[in-house]
Amino acid sequence: MATGHSPSSDDSRARNLPKVLAMPGVRRVRRPATDQAPAIDLTYVRSGSGSSVPIVVLPGGPGLASVMPYQSMRQKAAGAGLDVVMIEHRGVGASRTDTTGLDLGPQALRIPAVVDDIAAVLDAEGIEQAVIYGSSYGSYLAQAFGRTHPHRVAAMVLDSAMLDAHGEEVEREYARDLLWRGQRPELAGLARKIRVLAGSGAVDVDELGQAVRITFEFGGPGLTERLLDQFVRGRARRTWRQIAALAQHDTERVAPFVMEFDLVGVIAYRDLNYAGTPDGKIFDRSTGFTELAQRYPDFAGEPYDLRAALPQFDWPVLVLSGDRDLRTPRPVAAEVAELAPEAQLVALPNTGHSALDTHMLAALEAMGAVAAGTHQDLDSQQLGALPRRGMSRHVATLIKAALGTERLTPRRRPPRAPVP
Repeated sequence: MATGHSPSSDDSRARNLPKVLAMPGVRRVRRPATDQAPAIDLTYVRSGSGSSVPIVVLPGGPGLASVMPYQSMRQKAAGAGLDVVMIEHRGVGASRTDTTGLDLGPQALRIPAVVDDIAAVLDAEGIEQAVIYGSSYGSYLAQAFGRTHPHRVAAMVLDSAMLDAHGEEVEREYARDLLWRGQRPELAGLARKIRVLAGSGAVDVDELGQAVRITFEFGGPGLTERLLDQFVRGRARRTWRQIAALAQHDTERVAPFVMEFDLVGVIAYRDLNYAGTPDGKIFDRSTGFTELAQRYPDFAGEPYDLRAALPQFDWPVLVLSGDRDLRTPRPVAAEVAELAPEAQLVALPNTGHSALDTHMLAALEAMGAVAAGTHQDLDSQQLGALPRRGMSRHVATLIKAALGTERLTPRRRPPRAPVP
């Protein structure tokens, strides 16, 4: 089992835990010991006036913390009159340890326990029903909560929805349809450039796929073409390596109270099959998880059948899906919206994965509309046109800046590939 943390991250955690617990709205609820797990003090945060239906926001991962990374989002939500509750996932950040200070072990890190943590926080706050907003992995938790505690759900927002533990084939074929086969007319030229570069021998195909995926999701087709054009001309070597490395950043590096995959990675692999079955072709994201999978247990089976649960959801469900989302692609969002009786699919233009992290104002607008019961009036174009805010929105800006500063390095120039 990998721990993934270093003495420096342990020191940072020890220094900052009192500060995190002292932040406004931060509270703890004791989760009692069970046969599989020790007692823990689960940390959560609530902000807002309480004048609206409470909204439980579940971020992605597993591994993303809640208290520190989403301070700005909660401030804006409170300013809009929203009552937001966020739970620090067990095994992460301020909920990382048991009551004796020891890191939680694999048996304590189970999705059903995480789902019951949500109910425990609602009980602690005296909340009978809430809107459940889940992003990416958080959308799996949201649906699992709806299956297990249906009477506690007033409505639901599924942002970049997951549906099961076997979505890698849909995911990679969707990416290939867009960026290899060019099935959207506006992406045909970009797809040709990717195929030419892949066939030139100038770059590892898996690395090419990683760099293209990230740049496309965060920056769009124009920035992706610019990256490829510079690469084949001998530029952008440093930027290329940095972009490709981002694919492993969240799982390999522990950032205390921000992103801590090391313990909860057991959920990703044992319960949700993040390793998948790589097919060795371009745009197979599971390839990047293969080496890391050796540190965690094999896939043991999914805890819930969400396809069977969704038709029983008798509350409004808003499904947000970014046009450039290659991780939880549109076909999955469409299936979720079809299965849930009161679901509405809202496509977000010029948006990649997780509006919560890349298009915060759109996410807040969706939360508010669902809480107020006006979500049927949401306009996807108006949501997409809102100013971009969020933790990850700067990635495209950094790529643009890096491309503008890199110079030609002819001595290390790869074989030139023709650019159509």
